[in-house]
Amino acid sequence: MIHYAWIIALTGTLVTILAHGFGRMSYSVILPSMKDGLSLTYTQLGSIAMGNFIGYLSLAIIGGFLAARFGGRRIIFISLLLIGVSLFLTGFSESFIFAFFMRLISGMGNGGSYIPIMALPAAWFVMRKRGLATGIVSGGIGVGLFLSGIILPPVISAFGKEGWRYAWFFMGIAVFILAFVCYAFLRNNPKEKGLSMYGGEEEQKGGPKVTLFSAFKDVVVEPEIWKLGCVYFMYGFSYIIYLTFFVAYLTKEMGVAPVAAGRIFAVLGVFSIFCGVIWGWISDVLGRRYGSMFAYLTLALSYVVFSFWKDPTGFYISAIVFGITAWSVPTIMAAASGDAVGGRLAPAGLGFITLFFGIGQALGPVIGGWLKDSTGTFTNAFILATVVSLIGAFGSLILKKKTQ
Repeated sequence: MIHYAWIIALTGTLVTILAHGFGRMSYSVILPSMKDGLSLTYTQLGSIAMGNFIGYLSLAIIGGFLAARFGGRRIIFISLLLIGVSLFLTGFSESFIFAFFMRLISGMGNGGSYIPIMALPAAWFVMRKRGLATGIVSGGIGVGLFLSGIILPPVISAFGKEGWRYAWFFMGIAVFILAFVCYAFLRNNPKEKGLSMYGGEEEQKGGPKVTLFSAFKDVVVEPEIWKLGCVYFMYGFSYIIYLTFFVAYLTKEMGVAPVAAGRIFAVLGVFSIFCGVIWGWISDVLGRRYGSMFAYLTLALSYVVFSFWKDPTGFYISAIVFGITAWSVPTIMAAASGDAVGGRLAPAGLGFITLFFGIGQALGPVIGGWLKDSTGTFTNAFILATVVSLIGAFGSLILKKKTQ
């Protein structure tokens, strides 16, 4: 029989489709038409993205500790409902301020669901299987990107100038309904199904009963957690510049038709579906240190190609290279958090290092948008993303070596 751990991993894929694919990444597809509909500047669009990431950061940290205390299943469900409602309400935006606050709330739901679900495999899978399982969960991000790139452009085109509103309506309804499906299948740990961890058992850190204070204390004294946070910052800052302005760069600066740009974005999504599985497995084999380093180097290559190879071939190659590595670093960081503090405290550990990731993610779009408004081109923003990604690659060498 199939161990229920694999049901958890597959349900986790659905959660990341809703939370990350729809709740966050879809913004890049809707951004150009939303800009025209609300007469926004790129700095304002970057600020709206920053609002989403501030919300994500606040609940990612708190949500990780809440999941360690109360269980991820309940926290994930409530957070998905929050995303569904806020996405739907974003479609009623008439001003920058309203859009900002709706995306802020969506970000809170995203952080409250994404962190616990990415950490959940640490409670169900032993260390040597954890990277692969976490990669399966992260595959939903790529599926969400693919669906956003395929479904949303026709929806936007079908309703003309107001089409971007209906794109938000569609996603809000989908997330709200499917949140109940996720709740039906998720479980916090193997004991709730009368099972042991897949692959054996591991010693869990922390006392017999986890409290918010004890979880925080056990996490912040772990040196490896701080190293992971510093490395994770580089990913948050660099990747989000690329994704936030991907479609805008193609349509507004390179003259690519919106539907064609959506198609390229969908290709990125398709290739990213299995990247978490691939890089999770690589990190199981090579260790988190070298897995992270090679992932950052590959991401930097995609940014360089996007910056300087300015024709359809270059755009597709960049999208493919980015796609096969897109969620590599979050997958590796989630597995590494479980390695550092154990399955029971994994949500708290991942939530804590997400503080560093979130700061980088909040700064990236604002600085990238400012560079575009100041210089008239997105190229400098993508070059900055390249440099930061290279710093992340060499910074990965401070992480713990593979022990088993």
